[in-house]
Amino acid sequence: MSFDPLYAFVFAGLFSPGPNVILLTTSGARFGFRRTLPHVLGVAAGVGITSALTGYGIGALLLAHPALTFALKCLAAAWILWMAWKLFRSTRGPQAQDQGRDRPFTFIEAVLFQWVNPKIWAIAMAASSGYAVGLSPIQEAVRLGTAFSGINLFVCLFWTFAGSLLAVLMTKHAWWRGFMSIMAFALAASAVMVFL
Repeated sequence: MSFDPLYAFVFAGLFSPGPNVILLTTSGARFGFRRTLPHVLGVAAGVGITSALTGYGIGALLLAHPALTFALKCLAAAWILWMAWKLFRSTRGPQAQDQGRDRPFTFIEAVLFQWVNPKIWAIAMAASSGYAVGLSPIQEAVRLGTAFSGINLFVCLFWTFAGSLLAVLMTKHAWWRGFMSIMAFALAASAVMVFL
C-alpha cells in the first residue's frame, strides 16, 4: 500500500500558523489544556466537515459565485478581527477569571468557526483539486473529511499543549501581556490574508 501524498499536504497546511493555531495556542495558555479540549475537538470536527463538503463539490460552487465568496470572506475577516480584539483586551495573567465571561470556545463555536475560516477553505479546495484520486463525490468527501479531521486532531493537540506549557513559563505579567498582544496582532493579520 503506497503513501497518499494528500496526508503530507494536509499536515503541512494545517500545522502552519493560521487562525486555529493562534486561537488554540492562546487558549491552551489562558485556560489550560483540559479546558481547551472541547475547542480542539470542535476544530477537528469542523475541519473534517468543511473539507468533506469541499470534496463533495461545495468548493467549486463557491468559485463559481464570486459574490458569495466575497460575502464569506467579509464575514470571516470580521469574525477574526473581533476575536483578535477580544484577545488583545485579555492582558490579565493566565489564571485570571472574568466573572464567567472569559472562557474557551465551546465545541459548537469551534465547529462553526471552520465554516468561515479562510485557511481551511483554501487548503481544502487545493486538496480536492490537486490530490483527487478519481473517486465518486461521496467517497472523495469521506476521504478528505477523514484525512483533514484525523490529522488536524493531532495538530490541535500539539498547539494546545504548547500553549499550556507557555503559561507555565510566563510568570511575569509583562511577559503574559506581550504574548497576548503578539497573538492578537497575528490573528488580526490573518484577517487581512482572507482577501489575498
